Amino acid sequence: MEDQEMQLKVRRVSDKFTESMYVLANEPSVALYRLQEHVRRSLPELVQHKTDMQSWEEQSQGAIYSVEYACSAVKSMTNSSLYFKNIDSLLRQAISMKEQISNSQGRRLHDVIPSPSPLVSTQHAPSTSS
Repeated sequence: MEDQEMQLKVRRVSDKFTESMYVLANEPSVALYRLQEHVRRSLPELVQHKTDMQSWEEQSQGAIYSVEYACSAVKSMTNSSLYFKNIDSLLRQAISMKEQISNSQGRRLHDVIPSPSPLVSTQHAPSTSS
């Protein structure tokens, strides 16, 4: 009887041991299957997020470049105020010279073309009729 009990206990232990070995052997496979399943479901969404992020990065890089270019243009404009002052001064001088030239030409024309005298009348002019 003790032999039968002992055999039964040994059989139970060996069955439990076999079951444990089976679970331990298959557990990584199940875990890997679950990981694979998860990756297969979530990968397309992750790829879409990645492409969206790359697109946003390109757009933001373009915007940053535009802003930096605009800032450098504004800085160069503030540095060019001296040139604009010189241009303003030269334009004022040119306008002044133009007015002087116009005034002197007007005086010359006034001096060259005599104004009609009120003493000479056209009625006393000799007639050319015969």
